[in-house]
Amino acid sequence: MSGLYLSRGLYPREFLQPTVDFLLRTQRPWGEIPWFEGGHSDPWDHTEAAMGLSIAGEFAAAVRAYRWLADTQLDDGSWWRSYREGEPDNPDRRESNYVAYVATGVWHHYLITGDLVFLQEFFPVIDAAMGFVLKLQGEAGEIDWAVDASGAPMGDALITGCSSIYKSLECAGHIAATLGVQRNEWIEARAALGVALRSRPDRFDRTWASKSRYAMDWFYPIITGWVQGSAAIDRLDARWNEFVETGMGCRCETQEPWVTVAESCELTLALLAAGDRNRAAELFSWLTQWRDGDGAWWTGYQFVEKVLWPDEKPTWTAGAIMLAADALTHHTPAATLFLEVCEPPQPLSVSAARD
Repeated sequence: MSGLYLSRGLYPREFLQPTVDFLLRTQRPWGEIPWFEGGHSDPWDHTEAAMGLSIAGEFAAAVRAYRWLADTQLDDGSWWRSYREGEPDNPDRRESNYVAYVATGVWHHYLITGDLVFLQEFFPVIDAAMGFVLKLQGEAGEIDWAVDASGAPMGDALITGCSSIYKSLECAGHIAATLGVQRNEWIEARAALGVALRSRPDRFDRTWASKSRYAMDWFYPIITGWVQGSAAIDRLDARWNEFVETGMGCRCETQEPWVTVAESCELTLALLAAGDRNRAAELFSWLTQWRDGDGAWWTGYQFVEKVLWPDEKPTWTAGAIMLAADALTHHTPAATLFLEVCEPPQPLSVSAARD
């Protein structure tokens, strides 16, 4: 099958419209975006799908998605790990990177729309979410991955999860600065988290086997900005042959013969962030074969059994496709969000912002 090669200025609107339509028809009337019709949702993947809607110019639907998060946010600023038809689904824990990711989504939407009223509306949501997350930061800078149903921290940290939080703190810092609100503790927490990620590997995967077998631990440090430049290229080259199956995509984990579309899209972003546009465009071009006729994209392909697996076409995979397509084509003002690190400026004081 001929692949789709994307380059700057050539956003494939017609090709992606069925994917956008899939997101729109899967979204529930109250704004929730489940993984698929009849499935559950979670705050992180819901936000990923909402970002896809913003890229497509479906701003009303995207705002509905964020308002659903605002409506379901708990008093401590968090969300349960999953929901179904608007209600908590198996409320056994709340995950810190899921909670923090709303800041990335809200900043992404603002970058595209320039809607300051939207940013003002959602600042209290971001403020409460970051309050929850930063209570889980340890003395070395790492952030606990979750709390249990009673609110007790679960006692370990994830490289991928903390990397995602590192980016979310960058976005939250920009939100605060744009609104002229002082949140220096967010800037300080991000700096401490960066130190832990770069120099304290002992603070991660302390109570379980290393997660380094997962592709996300390999490339998330790049798309979230704490590994950059030549170090990013070196990191990608070091494990390329472990994770990448030519003509198919990126494995989810090293020991399983399974390539996944979302991980392939995120690796596309990492390659772009590292300055390797040629490999990014080539990798993304392989993914066309995993799109179904309804515009949705299969989770992945088990290449030993030669079957699409699992039998699911998630909305978050569609969102990842939209993010990668935008990054390759620079279609929106948010196209470089995961490609560049933009250090949050020192926020203005509230009084200065009013002058």
